[in-house]
Amino acid sequence: MDPRLRAAALCGTALALAGGTVAVFRAWARRRSAVSLSARSAAAAAAADQGKGHGKQILVLGLDGAGKTSILHSLATNHVKRSMAPTEGFNAICINTEESQMEFLEIGGSESLRSYWNMYLPKVLLLVYVVDSADHARLPVAKQLLHQLIQNNSTLPVVVLANKQDLEGAYCITDIHDALALSDIGDERKMFLIGTHVAEDGSEISSSMQDAKELIGQLVLETQ
Repeated sequence: MDPRLRAAALCGTALALAGGTVAVFRAWARRRSAVSLSARSAAAAAAADQGKGHGKQILVLGLDGAGKTSILHSLATNHVKRSMAPTEGFNAICINTEESQMEFLEIGGSESLRSYWNMYLPKVLLLVYVVDSADHARLPVAKQLLHQLIQNNSTLPVVVLANKQDLEGAYCITDIHDALALSDIGDERKMFLIGTHVAEDGSEISSSMQDAKELIGQLVLETQ
């Protein structure tokens, strides 16, 4: 990992790497906990290469227990709503903003549901991949699945949410970057890594969650 990127991430600054040059990355560069792993423009998703048009959905994937449903509910309401039970199927949420309408499709992360992941991947606008930053034992599995998902689609934008940053023992975003080997898949696509957490029920979402919402909204506008 580029030592400049590591140092910047540890300071909580959002940066982009473009041609080896570190640069401030747009409006969300003022915020904390976000690192852009690539600043290159995405041309078209693999679905377009196959003669299919883009869909409108944002696909949300990750292992069971990573916090996908809690994140979606919190983004939709701007207030924390925890979900304790893993998704046993599909979960669709639409979030309207002043600039766009974002349609999220979450697919459960249990082993029995992962066969559906690739079925929906070719026609989505972007992938949001959620990992549990404190679940060290399963990070190798999360890494393997992520690499398999995007190996045949070199331009699909990816937002990785390093969730549960508030838990004791949680890996920081630079450790998550290394554990998922994101440097191996970030050169030809827009890719971002954001540290997130879902606080107590009923409270307003954290600044990092707001960062994620704004970034996803901006990517939707750029990709459509």
